Amino acid sequence: MKFRLLYLFVFFGLALWGQKKDPVKPVRILFVFDASRSMTAKHNGITRMEGAKNLFYRFIDSLGKDKTMQFALRMYGHTVKYPPGDCKDSKLIVPFGPGNSALIKQKVSLTKPTGITPIEHSLTEAANDFKDNKTTNIVIIITDGIEECGGDPCKARQKLMEKGIVFKPFIIGIGLSPEQIKTFECVGNFFDYDNSSTFTTIGKIIQEQKMNRTTAQVNLLDKNAMPLETNVNMTFYDVSKKEYRYNYVHTLNYQNNPDTLTSIDDYPTYKVVVYTIPQTESREVRLSPGKHTIIPVDAPQGYLSIRRNEGVYNFNEKVKCVVRKGGDMNTLYVQPINYTEKYLIGNYDIEILTLPRINIGASAIEQSKTKIIEIPSAGMLQIRCLEAGDGCILVKREGRLEWVCNLNQQTQQTYYLQPGEYVATWRSKTLRGSIYTIEKKFTINSNSQTQVDFSNRANTR
Repeated sequence: MKFRLLYLFVFFGLALWGQKKDPVKPVRILFVFDASRSMTAKHNGITRMEGAKNLFYRFIDSLGKDKTMQFALRMYGHTVKYPPGDCKDSKLIVPFGPGNSALIKQKVSLTKPTGITPIEHSLTEAANDFKDNKTTNIVIIITDGIEECGGDPCKARQKLMEKGIVFKPFIIGIGLSPEQIKTFECVGNFFDYDNSSTFTTIGKIIQEQKMNRTTAQVNLLDKNAMPLETNVNMTFYDVSKKEYRYNYVHTLNYQNNPDTLTSIDDYPTYKVVVYTIPQTESREVRLSPGKHTIIPVDAPQGYLSIRRNEGVYNFNEKVKCVVRKGGDMNTLYVQPINYTEKYLIGNYDIEILTLPRINIGASAIEQSKTKIIEIPSAGMLQIRCLEAGDGCILVKREGRLEWVCNLNQQTQQTYYLQPGEYVATWRSKTLRGSIYTIEKKFTINSNSQTQVDFSNRANTR
């Protein structure tokens, strides 16, 4: 069942490549006119059809004064009477061309409402009415009813966007409840048909869209609130749909200012997620149609470099480093040795996955500075065993022994260890008594080889 209302969907398709200072390009406005049978209902003493025609005449007479504008007319619900109606009843009546305002008005004046309301189909067909998207393309749909053919105008809007047309819809309705208005949140902004300023407001926006492009700029702010951070991916999320819309790698232009984004839809409410380590994000933001919107995001960063000098055995040891926010056990990033990475300023805990592991807490990353952590080169330990057995390697630290790793079941074993004092234990699997444990003490030096022999059962403590 239709709502008794009148909508005006104004979809703005903007050329993607122009800048504000570019020469003004021609504007193409496609009027999509509802001629369904519900337009015969009365509103404010006249039929909705009469009201829609009066509104239409005002638009085309006003906008037609601008000779840079071209018009076209598509109608739907005008040929097949309801019942049954036809969900494909939509046709381009007058194509784009100069000086055709009078012809378009004539076609509208002769129209009599008769059919049903296929909004999605008409929007989808409307995309084919434009030869290209190199101009400012505007689609104005005048209708009094909601979709009657099971279509989804939101999907049609998405299809037009995929063709390079960026939208900003405006909805003018009569007698809509708050719940009914919410059904059009995915389509655009609501305007009251009976509001005397509605016509002027929409006309002004059209002129602004003609003269200017909707642009955005993401300022990644450093510690001093200067937009100097860059070279990081950022994602624009549509807050209402909870899905991402755009991905960009942030950059600074040749004037060292944040780059201007031009190919962006000004309809959704966005949240910008910036993939710093850890990631940061903006507040919810709306772009101003025909204007330049600056989106600030706090992203002060410094560098962490974990280094180890070249060593004889380093190529055999693919060491990684686990970086965590100070006091937090969640892993932020696994950073390779001899690699520099950017992080938000703050304190970080670093766990270097050598044998044994090296834990460095409360390492401060400062704005634009590099925190350098140097670790020694490894030494090589070779263990020889008489047969398969069990045991482990322990490191001496401050008078205590700390577990490093367990031995495997091989008779020949190789390990790359950090310099230090160690103890190794081993017991043959064939000997079922703890008394048969063999202990060996040894020292590991960088770039040196150490051998431990468990091939005899002599216990050396």
